[in-house]
Amino acid sequence: MSVELNHTIVAAHDKKASARFLADILGLQVSPPYGPFIPVPIPNGVTLDYMDTTGTITPQHYAFLVSEEDFDEIFARIRAAGLTYWADPAHRRVNEINTNDGGRGTYFDDPDGHNLEILTRPYGSGDD
Repeated sequence: MSVELNHTIVAAHDKKASARFLADILGLQVSPPYGPFIPVPIPNGVTLDYMDTTGTITPQHYAFLVSEEDFDEIFARIRAAGLTYWADPAHRRVNEINTNDGGRGTYFDDPDGHNLEILTRPYGSGDD
């Protein structure tokens, strides 16, 4: 059996601004609109399709596995943007990164309150 995540819809109050935020922080491109969506393709073939909503947004969590080099570049953009970041998903360890599983990771929020994460090692892949 072959099952792969292809895309997910990300609720936003301004889909263009939110898609641009993610693309700029991660160093990705925003694709042209597709129907009501503004897609941000991720290099592993998954697309985050931003869609406007006028209602309350329930924050979701999106984690991105990145290389050590990419982590440095993305983390530099997070800091340059003046974003608050945390070492943990509960946002208790402010302006810290974690070293889970022998890698590095951090969490930060997008303009709609979605909890974004970058990490260099998958959870459970090494010593904690």
